[in-house]
Amino acid sequence: MMQEFDAPFWSWYIIVLTVVSLVGVALFLLSQRTRRLAPGEKAQQMEHKWDGDLVELNNPLPSWWVKLFWITLIFSAVYLVLYPGLGSFKGALNWTSFGEYDKEIEKAKAKYDPIFNQFMGQPVEQVAASAEARDMGQRLFLTYCAQCHGSDAAGATGFPNLTDKDWLYGGDAETIKASIANGRAGMMPALGAALGPDGARQVANYVLSLSGSNHDAGLAAAGKPLFEANCAACHMPDGTGMAAMGAPNLTDKTWLYGGSEGAIMEAINKGRVGNMPAQLQALGDAKIHLLAAYVWGLGGGMAAPAPEPAAEAAAPASEEAPAAAETPAAQ
Repeated sequence: MMQEFDAPFWSWYIIVLTVVSLVGVALFLLSQRTRRLAPGEKAQQMEHKWDGDLVELNNPLPSWWVKLFWITLIFSAVYLVLYPGLGSFKGALNWTSFGEYDKEIEKAKAKYDPIFNQFMGQPVEQVAASAEARDMGQRLFLTYCAQCHGSDAAGATGFPNLTDKDWLYGGDAETIKASIANGRAGMMPALGAALGPDGARQVANYVLSLSGSNHDAGLAAAGKPLFEANCAACHMPDGTGMAAMGAPNLTDKTWLYGGSEGAIMEAINKGRVGNMPAQLQALGDAKIHLLAAYVWGLGGGMAAPAPEPAAEAAAPASEEAPAAAETPAAQ
Protein backbone atom coordinates (compact mmCIF):
# COMPACT_ATOMS: atom_id res chain seq x y z
CA MET A 1 0.00 0.00 0.00
CA MET A 2 2.83 2.41 0.79
CA GLN A 3 4.08 2.15 -2.79
CA GLU A 4 0.99 4.06 -3.92
CA PHE A 5 2.36 7.17 -2.22
CA ASP A 6 5.44 7.07 -4.45
CA ALA A 7 3.30 8.14 -7.44
CA PRO A 8 4.15 11.58 -8.96
CA PHE A 9 0.67 12.82 -8.02
CA TRP A 10 1.51 12.87 -4.33
CA SER A 11 4.72 14.81 -4.91
CA TRP A 12 2.83 17.52 -6.79
CA TYR A 13 0.07 17.42 -4.19
CA ILE A 14 2.58 18.29 -1.46
CA ILE A 15 4.28 20.96 -3.61
CA VAL A 16 1.02 22.72 -4.47
CA LEU A 17 -0.33 22.49 -0.92
CA THR A 18 2.90 23.93 0.56
CA VAL A 19 3.25 26.79 -1.94
CA VAL A 20 -0.43 27.74 -1.66
CA SER A 21 -0.10 27.77 2.13
CA LEU A 22 2.91 30.12 2.04
CA VAL A 23 1.28 32.44 -0.47
CA GLY A 24 -1.94 32.40 1.53
CA VAL A 25 -0.14 33.42 4.72
CA ALA A 26 1.63 36.24 2.85
CA LEU A 27 -1.68 37.54 1.44
CA PHE A 28 -3.26 37.34 4.87
CA LEU A 29 -0.46 39.47 6.33
CA LEU A 30 -0.92 42.02 3.57
CA SER A 31 -4.67 42.12 4.19
CA GLN A 32 -4.17 42.86 7.87
CA ARG A 33 -2.12 46.02 7.33
CA THR A 34 -3.62 49.12 8.99
CA ARG A 35 -2.58 52.70 8.91
CA ARG A 36 -0.73 54.12 11.85
CA LEU A 37 -2.67 56.32 14.23
CA ALA A 38 -1.93 60.01 14.09
CA PRO A 39 -0.73 61.70 17.28
CA GLY A 40 -3.73 62.10 19.60
CA GLU A 41 -5.99 59.94 17.45
CA LYS A 42 -7.82 57.14 19.28
CA ALA A 43 -8.03 53.60 18.00
CA GLN A 44 -11.34 52.52 16.51
CA GLN A 45 -13.43 50.41 18.83
CA MET A 46 -14.62 47.11 17.35
CA GLU A 47 -18.07 45.71 17.97
CA HIS A 48 -16.91 43.39 20.74
CA LYS A 49 -17.30 43.88 24.48
CA TRP A 50 -16.81 41.55 27.45
CA ASP A 51 -17.42 41.81 31.16
CA GLY A 52 -18.98 45.24 30.83
CA ASP A 53 -15.86 47.29 30.14
CA LEU A 54 -13.43 45.00 28.28
CA VAL A 55 -13.40 46.17 24.64
CA GLU A 56 -11.45 45.27 21.51
CA LEU A 57 -9.63 48.06 19.68
CA ASN A 58 -8.40 48.09 16.11
CA ASN A 59 -4.76 48.71 16.99
CA PRO A 60 -2.19 47.76 14.30
CA LEU A 61 0.30 44.95 15.03
CA PRO A 62 3.71 46.12 16.25
CA SER A 63 6.07 46.53 13.30
CA TRP A 64 8.66 44.15 14.77
CA TRP A 65 5.98 41.46 14.99
CA VAL A 66 4.97 41.92 11.36
CA LYS A 67 8.62 41.83 10.28
CA LEU A 68 9.12 38.62 12.23
CA PHE A 69 6.27 36.99 10.28
CA TRP A 70 7.81 38.07 6.98
CA ILE A 71 11.23 36.78 8.05
CA THR A 72 9.76 33.33 8.79
CA LEU A 73 7.99 33.28 5.42
CA ILE A 74 11.13 34.26 3.53
CA PHE A 75 13.21 31.75 5.50
CA SER A 76 10.70 29.00 4.65
CA ALA A 77 10.81 29.83 0.94
CA VAL A 78 14.63 29.89 0.86
CA TYR A 79 14.84 26.65 2.84
CA LEU A 80 12.49 24.87 0.44
CA VAL A 81 14.60 26.02 -2.50
CA LEU A 82 17.88 24.82 -0.98
CA TYR A 83 16.80 21.67 0.87
CA PRO A 84 14.32 18.83 0.22
CA GLY A 85 10.81 19.57 1.40
CA LEU A 86 8.70 20.13 -1.69
CA GLY A 87 7.57 16.64 -2.65
CA SER A 88 10.30 14.78 -4.50
CA PHE A 89 12.32 17.96 -5.22
CA LYS A 90 15.82 17.33 -3.81
CA GLY A 91 16.74 20.96 -3.28
CA ALA A 92 19.41 23.06 -4.95
CA LEU A 93 22.10 21.80 -2.53
CA ASN A 94 21.12 18.15 -3.12
CA TRP A 95 21.37 17.60 0.65
CA THR A 96 20.28 14.28 2.16
CA SER A 97 20.32 12.92 5.69
CA PHE A 98 22.06 9.79 4.36
CA GLY A 99 24.82 11.92 2.86
CA GLU A 100 25.22 13.84 6.11
CA TYR A 101 25.41 10.57 8.03
CA ASP A 102 28.06 9.21 5.66
CA LYS A 103 30.13 12.38 6.11
CA GLU A 104 29.97 12.06 9.89
CA ILE A 105 30.93 8.39 9.69
CA GLU A 106 33.91 9.16 7.46
CA LYS A 107 35.01 11.93 9.80
CA ALA A 108 34.72 9.58 12.79
CA LYS A 109 36.65 6.86 10.97
CA ALA A 110 39.47 9.24 10.14
CA LYS A 111 39.72 10.16 13.82
CA TYR A 112 39.17 6.82 15.56
CA ASP A 113 40.23 4.09 13.13
CA PRO A 114 43.96 4.62 13.80
CA ILE A 115 43.24 4.12 17.52
CA PHE A 116 41.44 0.82 16.92
CA ASN A 117 43.78 -0.38 14.17
CA GLN A 118 46.89 -0.25 16.36
CA PHE A 119 45.90 -3.61 17.85
CA MET A 120 45.06 -5.40 14.60
CA GLY A 121 48.55 -6.83 14.14
CA GLN A 122 48.56 -8.42 17.60
CA PRO A 123 47.07 -11.81 18.54
CA VAL A 124 43.82 -11.67 20.48
CA GLU A 125 45.50 -13.11 23.57
CA GLN A 126 48.11 -10.34 23.51
CA VAL A 127 45.49 -7.66 23.04
CA ALA A 128 43.58 -9.05 26.03
CA ALA A 129 46.64 -8.43 28.20
CA SER A 130 46.69 -4.69 27.36
CA ALA A 131 44.91 -2.45 29.88
CA GLU A 132 44.20 0.15 27.19
CA ALA A 133 42.72 -2.48 24.87
CA ARG A 134 40.59 -3.92 27.68
CA ASP A 135 39.15 -0.49 28.45
CA MET A 136 38.35 0.05 24.78
CA GLY A 137 36.86 -3.43 24.49
CA GLN A 138 34.72 -2.90 27.56
CA ARG A 139 33.26 0.32 26.15
CA LEU A 140 32.49 -1.46 22.89
CA PHE A 141 30.93 -4.36 24.80
CA LEU A 142 28.71 -2.05 26.86
CA THR A 143 27.58 -0.31 23.68
CA TYR A 144 26.93 -3.28 21.41
CA CYS A 145 26.67 -6.45 23.54
CA ALA A 146 25.42 -5.63 27.04
CA GLN A 147 21.78 -5.45 25.93
CA CYS A 148 21.75 -9.25 25.61
CA HIS A 149 24.70 -10.51 27.65
CA GLY A 150 24.41 -7.99 30.50
CA SER A 151 26.86 -5.29 31.52
CA ASP A 152 28.81 -7.88 33.53
CA ALA A 153 28.68 -10.38 30.61
CA ALA A 154 27.03 -12.94 32.91
CA GLY A 155 24.18 -13.40 30.44
CA ALA A 156 20.55 -14.21 31.17
CA THR A 157 17.98 -16.85 30.23
CA GLY A 158 18.59 -17.58 26.56
CA PHE A 159 21.76 -15.45 26.44
CA PRO A 160 25.07 -17.18 27.23
CA ASN A 161 27.26 -16.33 30.18
CA LEU A 162 30.59 -15.15 28.73
CA THR A 163 32.51 -15.31 32.00
CA ASP A 164 32.46 -19.06 32.55
CA LYS A 165 34.18 -21.80 30.57
CA ASP A 166 31.05 -23.26 29.00
CA TRP A 167 30.95 -22.46 25.27
CA LEU A 168 28.43 -23.62 22.69
CA TYR A 169 30.76 -23.10 19.71
CA GLY A 170 34.15 -23.01 21.40
CA GLY A 171 35.89 -20.50 23.61
CA ASP A 172 39.26 -20.05 21.90
CA ALA A 173 40.08 -16.56 20.64
CA GLU A 174 39.50 -17.16 16.94
CA THR A 175 36.17 -18.91 17.51
CA ILE A 176 34.95 -16.05 19.70
CA LYS A 177 36.04 -13.61 17.02
CA ALA A 178 34.17 -15.61 14.36
CA SER A 179 31.04 -15.68 16.54
CA ILE A 180 31.05 -11.89 16.91
CA ALA A 181 31.89 -11.19 13.30
CA ASN A 182 29.60 -13.67 11.55
CA GLY A 183 26.93 -14.27 14.17
CA ARG A 184 25.44 -17.61 15.19
CA ALA A 185 22.12 -19.21 14.33
CA GLY A 186 21.19 -22.18 16.48
CA MET A 187 18.03 -24.25 16.34
CA MET A 188 16.79 -27.24 18.29
CA PRO A 189 13.81 -28.88 16.55
CA ALA A 190 10.59 -29.45 18.47
CA LEU A 191 10.23 -33.12 19.39
CA GLY A 192 6.98 -32.98 21.31
CA ALA A 193 4.93 -34.51 18.51
CA ALA A 194 7.43 -37.35 18.02
CA LEU A 195 7.94 -38.20 21.69
CA GLY A 196 4.60 -37.36 23.24
CA PRO A 197 4.18 -36.06 26.83
CA ASP A 198 5.44 -39.24 28.47
CA GLY A 199 8.44 -39.57 26.14
CA ALA A 200 9.41 -35.93 26.65
CA ARG A 201 9.37 -36.40 30.41
CA GLN A 202 11.41 -39.57 30.17
CA VAL A 203 14.04 -37.87 27.99
CA ALA A 204 14.10 -34.85 30.31
CA ASN A 205 14.87 -37.10 33.28
CA TYR A 206 17.57 -38.90 31.34
CA VAL A 207 19.12 -35.53 30.47
CA LEU A 208 19.04 -34.58 34.14
CA SER A 209 20.79 -37.82 35.00
CA LEU A 210 23.66 -36.98 32.65
CA SER A 211 24.73 -34.11 34.90
CA GLY A 212 23.95 -35.84 38.18
CA SER A 213 20.94 -33.58 38.84
CA ASN A 214 17.88 -34.74 40.72
CA HIS A 215 15.85 -37.08 38.52
CA ASP A 216 13.55 -40.08 38.48
CA ALA A 217 15.70 -43.13 37.84
CA GLY A 218 12.88 -45.14 36.27
CA LEU A 219 11.93 -42.38 33.87
CA ALA A 220 15.60 -41.80 33.03
CA ALA A 221 16.10 -45.47 32.16
CA ALA A 222 13.10 -45.33 29.83
CA GLY A 223 14.35 -42.09 28.32
CA LYS A 224 17.83 -43.32 27.41
CA PRO A 225 16.85 -45.18 24.21
CA LEU A 226 14.63 -42.27 23.20
CA PHE A 227 17.57 -39.91 23.70
CA GLU A 228 19.86 -42.11 21.62
CA ALA A 229 17.30 -42.26 18.81
CA ASN A 230 16.29 -38.58 18.74
CA CYS A 231 18.98 -36.46 20.43
CA ALA A 232 22.36 -38.18 20.19
CA ALA A 233 22.98 -37.03 16.60
CA CYS A 234 23.53 -33.49 17.88
CA HIS A 235 24.28 -33.90 21.59
CA MET A 236 26.40 -37.03 21.06
CA PRO A 237 25.59 -40.44 22.63
CA ASP A 238 27.25 -39.43 25.90
CA GLY A 239 25.52 -36.02 25.95
CA THR A 240 28.73 -33.99 25.78
CA GLY A 241 27.45 -31.93 22.86
CA MET A 242 28.95 -30.88 19.57
CA ALA A 243 30.62 -27.48 19.30
CA ALA A 244 30.57 -27.53 15.51
CA MET A 245 26.77 -27.42 15.63
CA GLY A 246 26.39 -25.36 18.78
CA ALA A 247 24.73 -28.33 20.51
CA PRO A 248 25.11 -27.86 24.29
CA ASN A 249 26.96 -30.16 26.61
CA LEU A 250 24.26 -31.81 28.74
CA THR A 251 26.63 -33.42 31.23
CA ASP A 252 27.52 -30.23 33.07
CA LYS A 253 25.12 -28.11 35.10
CA THR A 254 25.21 -25.05 32.87
CA TRP A 255 21.80 -24.36 31.35
CA LEU A 256 20.96 -21.66 28.85
CA TYR A 257 17.18 -21.82 29.37
CA GLY A 258 17.00 -23.43 32.81
CA GLY A 259 17.82 -26.86 34.22
CA SER A 260 14.55 -27.88 35.84
CA GLU A 261 12.49 -30.78 34.52
CA GLY A 262 9.85 -28.35 33.29
CA ALA A 263 12.35 -26.14 31.45
CA ILE A 264 14.00 -29.14 29.78
CA MET A 265 10.62 -30.58 28.79
CA GLU A 266 9.66 -27.22 27.28
CA ALA A 267 12.84 -27.25 25.20
CA ILE A 268 12.16 -30.82 24.05
CA ASN A 269 8.50 -30.20 23.24
CA LYS A 270 8.75 -26.76 21.61
CA GLY A 271 12.37 -26.63 20.46
CA ARG A 272 14.65 -23.61 20.77
CA VAL A 273 15.75 -20.98 18.29
CA GLY A 274 18.73 -18.79 19.11
CA ASN A 275 20.23 -16.08 16.96
CA MET A 276 23.21 -13.83 17.51
CA PRO A 277 23.39 -11.14 14.82
CA ALA A 278 26.59 -10.72 12.81
CA GLN A 279 28.50 -7.56 13.76
CA LEU A 280 31.25 -7.41 11.14
CA GLN A 281 29.49 -5.06 8.74
CA ALA A 282 28.43 -2.70 11.52
CA LEU A 283 31.69 -2.64 13.50
CA GLY A 284 34.53 -3.61 11.16
CA ASP A 285 37.53 -5.84 11.75
CA ALA A 286 39.36 -3.64 14.25
CA LYS A 287 36.46 -3.31 16.70
CA ILE A 288 35.65 -7.01 16.34
CA HIS A 289 39.27 -7.78 17.22
CA LEU A 290 39.05 -5.66 20.39
CA LEU A 291 35.70 -7.14 21.37
CA ALA A 292 36.99 -10.68 20.93
CA ALA A 293 39.99 -9.87 23.11
CA TYR A 294 37.77 -8.39 25.82
CA VAL A 295 35.39 -11.38 25.84
CA TRP A 296 38.26 -13.86 25.76
CA GLY A 297 39.86 -12.07 28.70
CA LEU A 298 36.75 -12.15 30.91
CA GLY A 299 37.98 -15.39 32.44
CA GLY A 300 36.31 -18.08 30.39
CA GLY A 301 38.42 -17.89 27.25
CA MET A 302 40.17 -21.07 26.22
CA ALA A 303 43.56 -21.60 24.67
CA ALA A 304 43.70 -22.11 20.94
CA PRO A 305 43.28 -25.75 19.92
CA ALA A 306 46.56 -27.55 19.42
CA PRO A 307 47.56 -27.88 15.77
CA GLU A 308 47.14 -31.32 14.28
CA PRO A 309 50.42 -33.21 13.85
CA ALA A 310 51.74 -33.03 10.32
CA ALA A 311 51.42 -36.18 8.30
CA GLU A 312 54.64 -38.11 7.94
CA ALA A 313 56.34 -37.52 4.64
CA ALA A 314 56.19 -40.45 2.27
CA ALA A 315 59.45 -42.32 1.99
CA PRO A 316 61.22 -41.62 -1.32
CA ALA A 317 61.15 -44.42 -3.85
CA SER A 318 64.26 -46.55 -3.86
CA GLU A 319 66.62 -45.84 -6.69
CA GLU A 320 67.17 -49.61 -6.96
CA ALA A 321 63.50 -50.47 -7.45
CA PRO A 322 62.94 -52.91 -10.29
CA ALA A 323 62.04 -51.40 -13.62
CA ALA A 324 58.87 -53.50 -13.71
CA ALA A 325 57.43 -51.27 -10.91
CA GLU A 326 57.40 -48.29 -13.28
CA THR A 327 55.53 -50.21 -15.99
CA PRO A 328 51.85 -49.21 -16.37
CA ALA A 329 49.40 -51.89 -15.30
CA ALA A 330 47.66 -51.79 -18.66
CA GLN A 331 49.31 -51.11 -21.96
